[in-house]
Amino acid sequence: MPMSKPAHVRFSTFVAETRQGLLRYVRRMTRSNESAEDIVQEAYARTLEQGDAVRTPKAFLFVTARNLAWNARRHQRVAETDPVDDLDALGVSHGDGASTEDGLVADEAALLLRDAIEHLPPQCRAAFTLKVFNACSYKEIADRLGISTKTVEKHISRGLRDTHAFLRRRYRDGSTAEGPP
Repeated sequence: MPMSKPAHVRFSTFVAETRQGLLRYVRRMTRSNESAEDIVQEAYARTLEQGDAVRTPKAFLFVTARNLAWNARRHQRVAETDPVDDLDALGVSHGDGASTEDGLVADEAALLLRDAIEHLPPQCRAAFTLKVFNACSYKEIADRLGISTKTVEKHISRGLRDTHAFLRRRYRDGSTAEGPP
């Protein structure tokens, strides 16, 4: 990158020249357009943070993206093996004194909530479940998932928005069948 141009122009040119290739590279690893977009954005942010300290920005960018993709896949596997069964924290399970009807309604609500969470993208689901079920701070989630706290904020916000929208649609439609939200 020539040094005569202002930093923001150099970075914009760098992004324009590398984005499509980086996106293809990350998509092959994640097999998800949405995860790839998130990872690419985070890789560019980390590259920009390093500024002129990086001698080979393209190599740094691709290695950063690869590491983020590996972290995302690792956390996706953890999220898939860690079912969303701890719904007591949300107050949707019924106690011993509840009637059978109340218990059935609570069970249905728990299934709907689980369905809503399972429809979130993998990294968003991981961040959201860490916040909701484990009461982790944004910093703890960022450290565990290998992403920035800003990205965690975005995932939690999206998780809340998407699960509420999913539940509203399901209750409005009167449907509990599986399928796209």
